[in-house]
Amino acid sequence: MSTSVGINVLRWSALGFGVFYGIYYQASISSRDKLELAKREYAHKESLISQAKAEWAKQHSSLATSSSAKVDPNDPNADLNAVLGITDEK
Repeated sequence: MSTSVGINVLRWSALGFGVFYGIYYQASISSRDKLELAKREYAHKESLISQAKAEWAKQHSSLATSSSAKVDPNDPNADLNAVLGITDEK
């Protein structure tokens, strides 16, 4: 029994549409995964940087507190930041 030409065209059209939709859907999934991976890598790098900053601040905090900055405004060698009360801490 032979099927009509219209049914065969419909079947092949559905198959072609399914293949192209599958390719499109797979591409969208892949791009979403790549974007998520990039965001995770950025967050990881950001956390490493904040940890490094905290560690650096912890190691160098003793140097900042024990520095002999001259606060006397009449002294020509006075530290201007110390006189004005400006610190690097946020």
